[in-house]
Amino acid sequence: MESTSQATAGHAVFETAIGFMGIAWSEAGLTRLCLPQRNRDAVERRLLRHAGSAGSSAQPQWVTELIGSIQAYAAGEDIDFSGVPVDLTGVDDFRLAIYDAARKLAFGETTTYGELAKRAGHAGLARETGAALGANPVPLVIPCHRILAAGGKIGGFSAPGGSTTKGKMLAMEGVRVGPPPPAQVSFGF
Repeated sequence: MESTSQATAGHAVFETAIGFMGIAWSEAGLTRLCLPQRNRDAVERRLLRHAGSAGSSAQPQWVTELIGSIQAYAAGEDIDFSGVPVDLTGVDDFRLAIYDAARKLAFGETTTYGELAKRAGHAGLARETGAALGANPVPLVIPCHRILAAGGKIGGFSAPGGSTTKGKMLAMEGVRVGPPPPAQVSFGF
């Protein structure tokens, strides 16, 4: 019977259309998600740096389904991750409120750090909201890439590749960030 308890926690590294990604889980849900990197070893090292991410050969059904959903997202499909169980043991109430508000953002929907803080019941705490999102252990499932700085600027992103990765993820969702395209001047009127 010990093998069943071992199967309740583990991690997996897998290939997607945009690079190698990894997840770790506990009996309660997803504990870590590593965004794309160029090689399997880099993702494996990131997962192993965090406690409780020992490997497991048996994956719960929801983990197998999540890996398939992440691969579909990476291939450009509109995927809703709002039903994925997440284990945020040890996360303070402020971050839990921010993460909960962020999870309500749909595919391709963005908001600002200030607006997200307001939605989470913490109006005026945009900077603290950014810090909370920078510590997000499960990006994509808690879609911190959908939160922008004031004025529609991309803002920071703590994942590998920084704001370039954030921009690519938003572009995959049909969101264009940055200055508007130049006005057409060829019509001459």
